[in-house]
Amino acid sequence: MNNFLVHTPETRKEMLKSIGLESVEDLFKQIPEKANYKDFKMENPISEMEAQKKVRALAKKNSSEYVSFLGGGVYNKYIPAVVSDVARRWEFLTAYTPYQPEISQGTLQVMYEFQTMMCRLTGMDISNATVYDGANACAEACLMAVRISKKDKVLVSKKLNPDYLQVVKTYCWAGDIQVEEFEDIPSNTSDYACVLVQNPDYYGEISEIKPVDCLLIICCDVSTLSILKTPAQCGADIVVGDVQSLGIPMNFGGPHAGFIACREKYMRQMPGRLAGQTLDKDGKTAYTLTIQTREQHIKREKATSNICSNQALIGLCANVYLSAVGEDGFKQAGFLSTKYAHLLADKLAKKGVKILSKNFFNEFTYEVDDAEKVLNKLKENNILGGIKLDSKRILVSTTEMNSIDEINLYAELF
Repeated sequence: MNNFLVHTPETRKEMLKSIGLESVEDLFKQIPEKANYKDFKMENPISEMEAQKKVRALAKKNSSEYVSFLGGGVYNKYIPAVVSDVARRWEFLTAYTPYQPEISQGTLQVMYEFQTMMCRLTGMDISNATVYDGANACAEACLMAVRISKKDKVLVSKKLNPDYLQVVKTYCWAGDIQVEEFEDIPSNTSDYACVLVQNPDYYGEISEIKPVDCLLIICCDVSTLSILKTPAQCGADIVVGDVQSLGIPMNFGGPHAGFIACREKYMRQMPGRLAGQTLDKDGKTAYTLTIQTREQHIKREKATSNICSNQALIGLCANVYLSAVGEDGFKQAGFLSTKYAHLLADKLAKKGVKILSKNFFNEFTYEVDDAEKVLNKLKENNILGGIKLDSKRILVSTTEMNSIDEINLYAELF
């Protein structure tokens, strides 16, 4: 029996022509030739013990003793040891999806508690049990707003994380939704499904958000809510973000988890899983998935999302982190992150560096004559000095993991 191939050669040619390519190989031309291994030159088999020694020797070649001042959506935060201990328990570390509540009470309770914590942090009425990441959350929230309003235009801030913005544009392009970008919120927004802003924005600036005549979506880093006003207090109808700063390692950029929270009246348009609390037949507290509007449960065309799942294990890590540090620890981490950022900004300003951010939490942008030169000098001294935005601007972030000595060294290198 031959393997079934869904695409005929003619179909492939038609698909390639539509995107301006001639062959399947052209799809991979962006990959550098040096990474295109044709011959792996595998050595002779060795024992497990020998392999471990060899891998350790290779790992030692990596430079890992850097001080991080990187941000832009991924932060070097302190993670209590209990987070990984709990997350590695076999009851949680599974690919199983908890559709059967009778055998999934622990996982469902974690989801419910995660939702409760997100509601407390954001001030919203209801939250889902995570989506893929912050970018996915932004895009799904825009689609959610379009369904609610029946309008096909969305307004998105130019100061949104550029990766998030690209994902929003991709989702909206596929849904024939028009995306317009803005510097300042227009006075009249009634023709739009929603306004999507990030606060603090990608460049670290905290802004006062004007009232709008449509749905307001606020994207936030939840760690900033240890000190700042809740998005609900800023007038948000929908709140989205990434939970990486809640006990999730940087992981070279992922996996992380996003969340969507909203006002109760929009609950049935919220994508992703939602865990609810109820009573079983014996009157005991029980948990179950509820308001299931995913395509596995209802007609595909009525589903709130066809490609939206959740990151239950990452949500569990965020749960354990918040439980371990508590309300006081959460506020202390936020206070230290802010204190160190303002201290660094003050020291750089005294060195003649132009600080572009005025109101910021733990992240700000500064300007120099040659950003590449500055970052290279910092790196030579084992400091990852920030994200190069362009030839002159650098985005720098501090967390509770930084120290006064590290901040002093950063400034002295100017």
